[in-house]
Amino acid sequence: MLLVSPNPVGDVGSYLKDQRQQAQLSLRQLAERTGISNPYLSQIERGLKKPSAEILQALAKGLRISAEQLYVHAGILEASPDAAETQADARAAIRLDPRLTDKQRKVLLDVYDSFVED
Repeated sequence: MLLVSPNPVGDVGSYLKDQRQQAQLSLRQLAERTGISNPYLSQIERGLKKPSAEILQALAKGLRISAEQLYVHAGILEASPDAAETQADARAAIRLDPRLTDKQRKVLLDVYDSFVED
């Protein structure tokens, strides 16, 4: 499910520039890897253009990074909740389900904890 995030266009550009520099690539090298023009990449990095999901996918592949992170920075996806929040939600759902007996709740919580333990 796609949720819109309030990130500005410039955020994805800054993030891309940081990732490109960490990969020790010039704009020209990234353009060659992705098939996206050098001027267009420059405009994205400066926050002048908003890249499509397809462009972000190509950039992620060229930079060898997660496309999901690019989508979050571009405002296409909302950041995933952290693990602690997700675990608390799962435990609460088990505890509050009226269809389960106390014994079933305990067993489910024990099984769940055995899967998510660090």
